[in-house]
Amino acid sequence: MTASRDTSRPLPDPAALARLKETVGPAGFLDLPGDTDPFLTSFGGTFRGEAALVLRPASTGEVARAVAICAEARIPMVPQGGNTGLAGGAQPDRSGSSVLISLDRMRRVRAVDRHNDTLTLEAGVTLADAQAEAERIDRLFPLSLASEGSCRIGGNLATNAGGTQVLRYGNMRALTLGLEVVLPDGRIWDGLRALRKDNAGYDLKQVFIGSEGTLGIITAAVLRLFPRPRAVATAMAAIPDVPAAIRLLGLARERLGEHLSAFELMRASSLDHAIAAVPGLASPFSSRHAWYLLVEASGQEAGNTLGTALEAVLEAGLEDGLVADAVIAASHEQRQRLWKLREAQAEAQKHAGRGVKHDISVPVSVIPDFIARADAALTAAFPGIEPFTFGHVGDGNLHYNPIVPADWSDGEWRQKSAEINRLVHDVVAEFGGSISAEHGLGQLRASEAERYKSAVELDLMRTLKQVLDPLGLMNPGKVLRDIPRE
Repeated sequence: MTASRDTSRPLPDPAALARLKETVGPAGFLDLPGDTDPFLTSFGGTFRGEAALVLRPASTGEVARAVAICAEARIPMVPQGGNTGLAGGAQPDRSGSSVLISLDRMRRVRAVDRHNDTLTLEAGVTLADAQAEAERIDRLFPLSLASEGSCRIGGNLATNAGGTQVLRYGNMRALTLGLEVVLPDGRIWDGLRALRKDNAGYDLKQVFIGSEGTLGIITAAVLRLFPRPRAVATAMAAIPDVPAAIRLLGLARERLGEHLSAFELMRASSLDHAIAAVPGLASPFSSRHAWYLLVEASGQEAGNTLGTALEAVLEAGLEDGLVADAVIAASHEQRQRLWKLREAQAEAQKHAGRGVKHDISVPVSVIPDFIARADAALTAAFPGIEPFTFGHVGDGNLHYNPIVPADWSDGEWRQKSAEINRLVHDVVAEFGGSISAEHGLGQLRASEAERYKSAVELDLMRTLKQVLDPLGLMNPGKVLRDIPRE
């Protein structure tokens, strides 16, 4: 899938491109096709664009000067972090009129404050390196994603990333205290305040978190750190149905409180495909069950206190008929094996066949109704389709990715994908949900969002975009489709 060619945008002035190259120096730009291709093609190859130049600035000052030149020359800009996104938010269109600005060289850790539990770092630091920096001072940065070795903090902020620990720690909005942002005219907003209380006016950082680079370029952030857990208890439970998952979640919250850190749901077929796709994976159960939960608790308790508490939750679930079977990891290696079953879901989908992916959220209480309604509607409309569901049931975020019949042609798959999207997203809307929980709208969902957001909400979003980016140069076509420019 690629963005349509935008013939209304002229190619950049060669003199402006020369100034941009001079701004970042020889190590800071790429302009040969073989060098730029990895930046222009999305993870998985779904989206592909063209750019007049790929810039790789090494400092906030270089970013600011480059943005100012682009604004003066009316050159569209596409910010990029680790290029691991799934919604095409980091790819330009096909016109070749844009400059792609990668933050991958901005990897400096600016400050570590153990007493304030904060970490100040630049946008190009990978998530794994941020986690390691926190671990170095015996702290935890809790954001955890499958792509953490390559995704970057700037991209995590731009998409308001969530992951597997949102249930306890929240997403990037909750994990961020301050930002540094280069605005669309080249000015720098220094909001790198390491404060937990700051009620002096509008909370501007929240404007930029989740904006996918359409309002400015995040260049640095102050992130919250937490005590590093001394104890972790992990279990997998086999359950009869999705209502049992919701009831067990309530029980776990009552018994474990803030220690409950992950509560992940997987359909039986999802687990089957993961085991078939990844060598060495195996079910921890002797028989197959309809659904599975991966449950984890973490804290500072000594001994096996958490393990005992988690075991008590599962025993109560067994007594109430919510749990058919369960295993608790007795070692770090066993814990890793259980998590690999969850982390292998991407490979499982490839093994299962072509799918239509949805990153949706609904209130936790209506998850069973949503799955039942969506499953019934899909199987009635598209005989042979295979529901494929997993996700962060503790915060209402599901990856609902039905696998289409194997005999569908490429053309049939592309044509019917739009129908499947409409059906699933209409059900999401019925239950008061969102069509994008953590992947962002990018170019994948920008037009669909117009169907599900109210006229007032769209007007407010367009007004904000017009005020901050009146020239419409920041990541055009993402989140909002192009709006009139000055």
